Amino acid sequence: MTNKDIQDRDAAWRQDLRKALTAKERADIPRVSMPMLDGAYRITCNEEVNQGLSFEQATLEATRCLDCPNPTCVEGCPVGIHIPDFIKNIQRGDLKAAATILKSTSALPAVCGRVCPQEKQCESRCIYNKMKKEPVAIGYLERFAADAEIERGETAADNKREGNGIRVAVAGSGPAGLSFAGEMARRGFEVDVFEALHEIGGVLKYGIPEFRLPNSVVDAELDSLRKAGVRFHTDTIIGKTLSYDDLLNQGFKGIFVASGAGLPRFMNIPGENYCGVLSSNEYLTRINLMGAGKAGHDTPAPTGRCVAVIGGGNTAMDSVRTARRMGAERAIIIYRRSEAEMPARREEIEHAKQEGVEFMTLANPVEYLADDKGRVRAVRVQRMELGEPDASGRRRPVAIPGAIDEIAIDLAIVSVGVSPNPLIPDNIAGLDVTERGTIAVDDTHRSSIPTIYAGGDIVRGGATVILAMGDGRQAAAAMAEKLLSDANL
Repeated sequence: MTNKDIQDRDAAWRQDLRKALTAKERADIPRVSMPMLDGAYRITCNEEVNQGLSFEQATLEATRCLDCPNPTCVEGCPVGIHIPDFIKNIQRGDLKAAATILKSTSALPAVCGRVCPQEKQCESRCIYNKMKKEPVAIGYLERFAADAEIERGETAADNKREGNGIRVAVAGSGPAGLSFAGEMARRGFEVDVFEALHEIGGVLKYGIPEFRLPNSVVDAELDSLRKAGVRFHTDTIIGKTLSYDDLLNQGFKGIFVASGAGLPRFMNIPGENYCGVLSSNEYLTRINLMGAGKAGHDTPAPTGRCVAVIGGGNTAMDSVRTARRMGAERAIIIYRRSEAEMPARREEIEHAKQEGVEFMTLANPVEYLADDKGRVRAVRVQRMELGEPDASGRRRPVAIPGAIDEIAIDLAIVSVGVSPNPLIPDNIAGLDVTERGTIAVDDTHRSSIPTIYAGGDIVRGGATVILAMGDGRQAAAAMAEKLLSDANL
């Protein structure tokens, strides 16, 4: 069966599926609920919270899809997944075909099915929203089809072309780098990915806890890329271990920089240098990548009975939920706007609440206080109210005069954003950067140096996994066209 067969909307099998139920009958099917572990149990372990759909749940949810002739859901996907095509194959029970469709545009469907904000992207464009009904659970179905492929121990056909002998290098093995690598390998290029840390996966490994994204899932996706011909190298820092000239001398014709935004930001308030105040980057990396959550580890992560996490994004939720699993009796999110303005996924917020996390909204830290040993003992927070919208479109938090509270804590984790990693821009002469320190690129993701393209957080300054993957895919298409043209292939 060819890709055309499994993606042909006019195929007989697909027409039969559409005729089986009316649109009203499909719309009357309730949206599936994701099975999950109990909140009280899951804070005692690091098991994945969402347990995945059963075959029966997935096929029923797939039946809800109206198979629109002009599917607007696809417009909301940064990597352009053929959404109705893979969903209808789930409905008819052809999970291998569903996985093949996913892999034709996405290098990491099992990852994206877990961590991407579908509610703000593909699902937000679902036709059901206009009908005042819940959208099709596209993310849950993506995870289901991708997991089924992993469980079968198979790799979906990726239409890999015959090798063209052209070598390209990737700096960074996060979502942008992996997406780029998969696309280039599919086009017949020889791809080498260089990772500064000792494990492949970038933020997927060090930044996202296993209770949300198990390492086994990331490793399975990496194995798929290895089977496609991608070579991975750890403990290699582009700009230090290997220079730009070294890569050119080794025969690489193009370089994609996906080094991320691993430089944490702080608030520059008094007391941030006290012991017990650290960034989410350090906290999560110690636990997720270095095993600091295990007893007797050489580089333990700090723990506390009362932990405050500053911020309202997904990383803040990951941090505060991790703190609960590390034994915090009280774990608090402190956020300067209201809960409605939080950028974190609604699912992550609800999971945090189920796990006993407290939310202190409309509150902004202004100072940390320490004991006589220099360890944080409290945080002073300024109470806020919402004013007029700012540049982000959210209402600006305004301080309420004199409304300051003191909260006793023994650990503070700051999660207020990240900045681009400056290592590569600082070590490659002639590489233009923006005022924010991100690499400047054109619409094709090409930098001021023609052989260098860039994408993900090193260009965006901090974004979602799927947006980074979209960058990688777009850069791969542009670089491939340029290199093949130069080689007259």
